[in-house]
This record gives sequence, C-alpha cells and structure tokens, in this order.
Amino acid sequence: MAQRPYDYLTALGARLAITRNELGISQAKMAESLGMSLRAYQSYELGKRSIPVEALVELHRQFQVDLSWVLLGMEAARPGHDLAALERFEVALDKFLTTSDIRLKSEKRGAIVARWYRSVLEGKPIDMDDVRTWIELLTE
Repeated sequence: MAQRPYDYLTALGARLAITRNELGISQAKMAESLGMSLRAYQSYELGKRSIPVEALVELHRQFQVDLSWVLLGMEAARPGHDLAALERFEVALDKFLTTSDIRLKSEKRGAIVARWYRSVLEGKPIDMDDVRTWIELLTE
C-alpha cells in the first residue's frame, strides 16, 4: 500500500524539526537562514506543505545537513539513529493530536519529539502514555 502524502509530509516535517533542534536554533532563525517567512517554515515543520528544493539546498549549504535523511529518512546524520522508530513516533503523535483535536505550537511539538527521541538514543524509551501526559501539561 502506498504511503499517503500526509504521512510523508508529516515525517518530512518531523525530520526538519529534529534537524533544527539539533542545530539549536529557533524556527524564526531557521526561516531567516533559508530566506522565507516564519509562517512558511512552520507549515513545513507541521507537514502541511512540502519544502521547496531551493530551501533544501540552502539548508545543506549553510548547515551541512544530510538531505537524504531529511527527505527520505534513509541515512542518519549521526550513526546510531533509529529512524524507523522516530517516524513511527511522529506519525503516532500527529494522529493522536489530530484525533484529540489538540493543537500545539511547532516549538512545543518539536520539544516533545526531541525529548522523546533523546530518550530512545539514551536507551530509556518513554512510552506514549507519558507523552500524552506531557501534552496534557502543555495544553492546560
């Protein structure tokens, strides 16, 4: 069965958010660096739109980002990444947020993903019930 574009754009947006978080820069700084509005960049991280090729080239040029990983999730920027787990989490998170009609700012969503993924890399995975608790705290 072919993957739906929604799932692909969600995963692409997640990888953009992870990349930005690993670089330690804000969405506003990333948007400025790529020559676009903050609103446009946020739509890419949220998986609402596909990022233009020119922006991807600039992302690689300025930050030496592995575009194969950003686009396809095929190669990690660092050894030891569990990209399949990351994509499964991203899709599960987005489905949970959508079905629960919860809207989070991109920065908060990115922080959840980064914290969850860091726990996986450290060998201490956090289950989805704990993630839901984080979301509840963020939306109070």
